[in-house]
Amino acid sequence: MLKRTMLIILIVIIGMCAALIIYGYLSLNEPVIMNAEEELPHPEGKLYEKITITAIGDCLMHNTQIWSGQQADGSFNFDTFFTPVKQLIEEGDYCSANFEAPMAGPVSGYTGYPLFNSPDEIADTFKQAGIDLIITANNHILDKGYKGALRTMEVLHSRGLDTTGTYTSLEESQQFLIKDIRGVKVGYLAYSYSTNGIPVPAEHPYFFNYLQPEKVLQDIALLRPQVDVVVLVLHWGQEYQPRPTEDQRKMAYEFISAGADIILGSHPHVIQTMETIKIEDRDAFVIYSMGNFISHQRGQERNSGIVLKIELVKNFKDGRTKLKSVTYTPTYSHSYTDNGRTFFRVVPVEETINKIESGKEPYFSQSDLPVLNSVLTHTRNQLGDPIFYDS
Repeated sequence: MLKRTMLIILIVIIGMCAALIIYGYLSLNEPVIMNAEEELPHPEGKLYEKITITAIGDCLMHNTQIWSGQQADGSFNFDTFFTPVKQLIEEGDYCSANFEAPMAGPVSGYTGYPLFNSPDEIADTFKQAGIDLIITANNHILDKGYKGALRTMEVLHSRGLDTTGTYTSLEESQQFLIKDIRGVKVGYLAYSYSTNGIPVPAEHPYFFNYLQPEKVLQDIALLRPQVDVVVLVLHWGQEYQPRPTEDQRKMAYEFISAGADIILGSHPHVIQTMETIKIEDRDAFVIYSMGNFISHQRGQERNSGIVLKIELVKNFKDGRTKLKSVTYTPTYSHSYTDNGRTFFRVVPVEETINKIESGKEPYFSQSDLPVLNSVLTHTRNQLGDPIFYDS
């Protein structure tokens, strides 16, 4: 009887061991089911990431602007330029600007229109204002020749600013500017219609991105697989015209169809229209001209600009990045006098109107309200309402 009982116990023990072995084997080979957040490639395990990019239009440096910054020791300081709008610029994770002047150094002499040459200190001003990317593909980059253009890029890079649209070497021209913002990869491409007839050196054909549709399409095709968002900055259109040309519209549709998500326009020196272009189930955005951000051109419309704010959201589960909203703040490039000297600044229009009405604006007075209200109305008429996209 004892032997039979021990045999039964032994059989039970063997059976349990076998069961444990089989369970362990199945457990090791069974797929591990994680929750959605654990499957995400985002380093913080987020399902979504929202990023914001900001952009401003043409930054010009006329003679009066240059000399407004001259100090007693011969150096320059342009800190007044962007102080009133610094907070708006810094709302973006990354901000771009178009700078239409080389920095060829003092040997060439500092000059405004028609052949610009600005002091190096303007690069410090851009950096301190929160600007990250300076677009150098425009019609004034060669105003002081190829060497002046190269020096411009060196100065910008030395201040920690990115550039695109012009390149110091063939190798550099083959590398795209891609910014990884919390797991959202944004690629920037920039092109210009012209260099004002100043030829790019024949031995450096890679230096300048001309706005040639076949070149743009080729670059989009190469960049698109590497990023979540493709941003084109295009120096194009007709100066001082309030509407884009048919050629601009056709190019915009062609580039967006090829994979561009955002097109930022410059060159006309006035604000042109913006719109959403829908390609199948994808929304893309184009603003044909952001106007002048800072300048000393004559006329209300030529001193009107914006701080453009674009929000995007990436879904890490399906890998798609979509536009969330496009908003803007109207701005005005303002020259003013303080202690007998002329200075320049860019002001947010609506906020400045409120300051005048409450008696807190130091340089504008009640007599300036009609101009600022006109700027505000015109900018809103050109651009329309902010855009909010379905998530």
